[in-house]
This record gives sequence, structure tokens and C-alpha cells, in this order.
Amino acid sequence: MEYQIILGTVSTVLVLAGYLSYFKEALFGGTKPHAFTWLVWGVMNALTFFASTSKGAGAGAWAVGASGGLNFVIFGIALFKGRKEITLTDKACLIAAFLGMAIWAITADPLWSVIIVTVVDEVAFIPTLRKAYKRPAEESVTIFALSSISYFVSLFAIGTINLATVLYPASLFIADALYVLVMLYRRSGMDAHAGSSYARPMGSSLRSRCTQ
Repeated sequence: MEYQIILGTVSTVLVLAGYLSYFKEALFGGTKPHAFTWLVWGVMNALTFFASTSKGAGAGAWAVGASGGLNFVIFGIALFKGRKEITLTDKACLIAAFLGMAIWAITADPLWSVIIVTVVDEVAFIPTLRKAYKRPAEESVTIFALSSISYFVSLFAIGTINLATVLYPASLFIADALYVLVMLYRRSGMDAHAGSSYARPMGSSLRSRCTQ
């Protein structure tokens, strides 16, 4: 339907706007993306885009597809400008993503792939969420705020409503919204502490706390 095309376009434009802001901050600002997390997101976004499209998502999958391609770009940036530590959990997430591909190939049904990818994606989000809590000055609120809105809009652009088409964008909407809330909470707390430190010169600075 025409309104689905419009909403799919709006959701994609919101994703692009968020990523353009993130590219600028990652290349020239203080944002330091976690390389392996963005690689895993790229793989899983691509897999889910094709899986949900095959189940009738239509324009509702456009935002996920755009995110997949752009996640690989950020992964490339992170190799030079970001953090590259890789944990056992990171490796397990990538292996699980490829397991989802294998299950789809064997069963010819993408539903279980979407379920696996959704669960793994939330686990893969943990390193970035953890870093956002510890070092809120190194991550961007803009991209995740726009992405959360984008995935919410994309839910109304889905052509055929079923678990395979709804589960992944719904989970991204919730995860990105949670990220934004954590970032705003941590930054507000640090701003308050920094303000009080002016009255007590011996206190820790905002910069020192952000780099711990």
C-alpha cells in the first residue's frame, strides 16, 4: 500500500540521517565504535533483511537493509578509529549469526533464523551498552535515537505481519531506546558531578571519569 511505501521511506531516511551523524563523530569527534559489535550487527542486519523480505516484510525491511550496509562501513571505520578488543562472547555472537544462516539453508524457513539473530543481536549489543555506561562521552546518542524512531516507524510499513517480519525491528526499537536512556542518565550524572567538582577542586574531573 502507498502509506507503507511512505513509512518505509521515512524510516530509511531516519536511519541514513543517524548514520551520517555517526560517521562524522567517529571520524572527527570523540566517538569510538566497538569494531566487532558493528561487524556482527552488519551480518545480522543483512541476514534479517533477506529473511524478513522473503516473508513479506516489504517496505518495513528497508531500514534494516540500509542499516546492514552502513554497519559494515562503521566496522571499517572502527578498525582504524575505534576499539578492537574481541571477547569470547563476541566470537560466540558471530558464530551464532552464521548458525542462523545454516538453519535457514537447511529448513528453507527463515523464522528460526530471525529468532536466533534477534537473540544474538541483543547479546552482541552488550559490549556497546557496557562501554556506553562506562564511557558515555565516547558514544553517540543521535544515531541510536534516530534508529529507535526509525524501527518504530518501520513496524507500520511491514507488508505482511508475522513473527518473522516483526520480531527483529521491534527488538531493535527497544534496544536502541534503552541505549539512549542509559546514555542520557549517565551523562546527566556526570554533568552533575562535574558541576559539583568546581566547588571542590580536589574532586575527579569529568574527563578522568569518562576514560576509566
